[in-house]
Amino acid sequence: MDENLNSHEELQPQPESDAAASGAATTKEAVPTKVTWDDSEMETTFANVVNVLSTREEFAVLFGTNQTWNVVGSKELSVKLANRIVLTPYAAKRLQALLAARIAEYEKQFGELKL
Repeated sequence: MDENLNSHEELQPQPESDAAASGAATTKEAVPTKVTWDDSEMETTFANVVNVLSTREEFAVLFGTNQTWNVVGSKELSVKLANRIVLTPYAAKRLQALLAARIAEYEKQFGELKL
């Protein structure tokens, strides 16, 4: 298993409104939490296409694979969707911060990713 998959961030308590909605206890102090990652039932899926849909209450992240391999210059793409992850706005914001940090580390080591 890739050693980066086992790395973790210390999680801070959820903001009061998010914690209250999930039924979690709220605290006013940010206390680091030890996270144990259980990957015994984890599945791995490849995706080279991602899209995000959102409403006031949730963000849906759609993952898929471009099925249009041999058509150069085509005006249409066929994407087979494989997974949808639904997040609260707070979880989406935390995901954004984690991805930004990992991408910055990657670019520092391997060079800038140009889109």
